[in-house]
Amino acid sequence: MQTQSVDTLAAVAAVDLVKVYGSGDTAVRALDGVTVGFSRAQFTAIMGPSGSGKSTLMHCLAGLDTATSGQALLGGTDLTKQPDKVLTKVRRERIGFVFQAFNLLPQLTAAQNITLPLELSGRRPDPHLYAHLTESLGIVARLDHRPGELSGGQQQRVALARALMSRPEVVFADEPTGNLDSRSGAEVLLFLRNSVRELGQTIVMVTHDPGAAAYADRVVLLADGRVAGEIDRPDIASVTDALQNLAAAR
Repeated sequence: MQTQSVDTLAAVAAVDLVKVYGSGDTAVRALDGVTVGFSRAQFTAIMGPSGSGKSTLMHCLAGLDTATSGQALLGGTDLTKQPDKVLTKVRRERIGFVFQAFNLLPQLTAAQNITLPLELSGRRPDPHLYAHLTESLGIVARLDHRPGELSGGQQQRVALARALMSRPEVVFADEPTGNLDSRSGAEVLLFLRNSVRELGQTIVMVTHDPGAAAYADRVVLLADGRVAGEIDRPDIASVTDALQNLAAAR
């Protein structure tokens, strides 16, 4: 049982969150009473050994998976108590997603992919934000191209623009640099960090890479489905040391 409290003003938070897969002797307790908050306008990385529960935590907080018990709070909304129809609306209008596999629709152009979530919710794109994102990401010349005509780095930049176009309360990034070369990965991470500084965006990123985590303002460490510590103003050395300590303690 976690004893720490959570900031009630956090953009997104877990309160005594439990997730169990399976039942009986084969049950796996992926999250074991996690309580943690993610502050607004902050870039937070979630890290931990394989099987620590980091992806499960993100999926529960994003309404992509259902918790066994506890609360997954987006602002004042407890996602664990919402029907599927409401969760679909929340994910479309209040949350942005960036995945390792980009998840762009291949039949649509980059421009159409960027504005699709807004169109599905009946909202008009903000032309000023659209111009800012596409210019900042260096994809203006590629907007008429389909994903198959773009490099991996370009596809991920399109996905970033799509995630931020709705001005979401939080952007969840799941290993966003996992399929990119080092240069493209660094560009994506720098853009995420700048979106916090310039747009007041809240970013929560799952990563296994200490170099990626060093771009964040804070690192939350998980081990065996529980919060195992955190690092403020992380750098590669402090993150690497923390991960090595977690591995040695297992």
